[in-house]
Amino acid sequence: MEAKLRTTKKEETKSLGAFCARFFRSGDVVLLKGDLGAGKTTFTGGVAKGLGIEEDVISPTFNIMKCYFKGSLPMYHIDAYRLENQNTEIGLDEYIEGDGVCLIEWPMYIEKLLPDEFLEISLHNVGGDEREIVFRSDSPRFDELIKSLQEEFYENRIAA
Repeated sequence: MEAKLRTTKKEETKSLGAFCARFFRSGDVVLLKGDLGAGKTTFTGGVAKGLGIEEDVISPTFNIMKCYFKGSLPMYHIDAYRLENQNTEIGLDEYIEGDGVCLIEWPMYIEKLLPDEFLEISLHNVGGDEREIVFRSDSPRFDELIKSLQEEFYENRIAA
């Protein structure tokens, strides 16, 4: 199943993340794809907001992973960019298979750690703060979220 949306401001991308957070459950894995600056961390900040996490979400590029526990559900934010051609046996699987929602930027660098069921979100910068965001999953687990995205957003816009 697939849904395609557009956001025109960072606040809309964050609002989209907050909307999605309502559907996430313990053990969910979300793969975030897109070039540098596509809005992956902005989206993740919205998910955090939707989970009631008040900490600022910053890219975990140099840390590899940031954990957020003060919300309705733990959130694990992994940036695998620096793991290209590296040993990935550093314990990330414990968080990917953990008790929260795990959002992974640059997932192609840790493919062997990824579960069979996941939500893939591809973000593309189409100019300025405008983003095209595509949600895909072959798992029935995410059907309700994708259907809600298709039904609830008039003219592919998220109200900030």
